[in-house]
Amino acid sequence: MSFIRSPKDVLSGLVFIALALIFAWQAKILPMGSSVRMGPGYFPMVLSGLMGLLGLIVLINGLRFDGDRTTSIAWRGVFFLTLSTVFFGFAMRPLGFLPTLAVTVFLSCLASQKFHLVTALAITAVMVAFSWGVFIVGLGLPIQLIGPWLGGY
Repeated sequence: MSFIRSPKDVLSGLVFIALALIFAWQAKILPMGSSVRMGPGYFPMVLSGLMGLLGLIVLINGLRFDGDRTTSIAWRGVFFLTLSTVFFGFAMRPLGFLPTLAVTVFLSCLASQKFHLVTALAITAVMVAFSWGVFIVGLGLPIQLIGPWLGGY
């Protein structure tokens, strides 16, 4: 009998831990600051720590409790989620926040095998409105809403 009771959870936990280590390694070059006066590296390092902790919890649960066996990789999800992330990174400046976010959310919806156009459009509209409310209205971040490719400033 194997000591790994849920290979899917063990693999997921290891992926979370590996990503947390990569992000922490990248964030360590940024000034940390303190909890009162946070530097640009503080928040990424905290998120890396939380991701690593969650990965450890998932890994331990995979060793303790029975679960699903690994199945094939969902290539559709991998493709569309990677594409949407890369698109967001490259299109933010030329297209602006709102159009880039709308395309990114819609591409992310395409990752699901249960994709429905009406649902994807509704999710896109809600996420764009919510993000505008949080980041622009609530936090007052100086993010360009419409980029120069679409006639923005």
